[in-house]
Amino acid sequence: METIPSRRQLPAVLSSGSAVAAVLVYLTVDLIVKLTGTTVLMFDLHVLGGSLPVGSLLSMVVDGLLVGLAVGLAGIGLSMTYSILDFANFAHGDTVTVGAFLGWVAAYVVAGFGSGAALSDLFLFDTGQQLSVVSAFAPVLVGLVVAGAGTVGVVLLVDRLTYRPMRGSDNISLLIASIGVALALRYLVAFVFGAQTSGVASSGARFQVVSGLSVTDNEIALLVVSVALMLGVHLLLQRTKLGKAMRAMADNEDLARVTGIPAERVVRLTWILGGALAGIGGYLLVLESGTISFNFGWILLLLIFAAVIVGGIGSIYGAMAGGVLIGLVDSLALIWLPSGLSRAAAFAVLIAVLLLRPSGLFSGVSTA
Repeated sequence: METIPSRRQLPAVLSSGSAVAAVLVYLTVDLIVKLTGTTVLMFDLHVLGGSLPVGSLLSMVVDGLLVGLAVGLAGIGLSMTYSILDFANFAHGDTVTVGAFLGWVAAYVVAGFGSGAALSDLFLFDTGQQLSVVSAFAPVLVGLVVAGAGTVGVVLLVDRLTYRPMRGSDNISLLIASIGVALALRYLVAFVFGAQTSGVASSGARFQVVSGLSVTDNEIALLVVSVALMLGVHLLLQRTKLGKAMRAMADNEDLARVTGIPAERVVRLTWILGGALAGIGGYLLVLESGTISFNFGWILLLLIFAAVIVGGIGSIYGAMAGGVLIGLVDSLALIWLPSGLSRAAAFAVLIAVLLLRPSGLFSGVSTA
């Protein structure tokens, strides 16, 4: 439900809105001046402009869109967990990591089958081989399926051992339990695969789109798979009994139980769907970035939370839109900020959205 500012809050909201609008106008003007290659100085101080080729801007937009799609895909599971199970699952980022490792191990074992490489080297990415969609389509596809299916198995096991016995507990207890699960998953991955960063994917082919802008086969795969899965989630929510049951549970769990909806089955299917999307999202992010490490999901969790909150926590469509917005901001921030500070821009957008629209862009706790 959308929060309406009171009379006392209204001046502060208007003031915040004016400040956000002023910053957006300045950045837009600065971007236009940069694209013209002009620098504006005032009293020897650089106030506007610089140099930014159009091709570089388009590359940043594409990179941000791709990362945003994967973040949005992973964010759907977090949003569903919040809306139906009513707690913030801090283990979601490490679930993304687990899915990525399961998928890439499967891809490496399939790609190296019959090559003479030791199974242990394939398992630990020690063969020096790097896969791509063009050079190893079948192994990459197998890895994608294993990432989704394997993550489903992991989240169902975690639910059975941890969350199910705590069903009915307060939100704080579940939140603390999820932090424990996150630590257990993260350090289990580090124990098995080590704490180093491994290169597992390389671009097999690069396609020129326009002058200054090209995309790789892996990026095209991420785009196609993410959009297809988001469309599938939309159809599931709107056209199936399961989707209607999930929406009913999110809106009013007690009423849903009274009307005969099998709550425990809906919860299990929520874990299955959210886990599969988280695992596939992590696998695709590694496919796009090329590297994998034991803590990349934990670092990514901040972006996923930002995307879900910006979109409106509990809203699946909000998670999708928030992911794309946060991804674009994270990428385009490189125009004005050093690479080490670009992520701060994503959280600045989060704060700005919460100031102007506290319940998020899609306003409220709902799966639709």
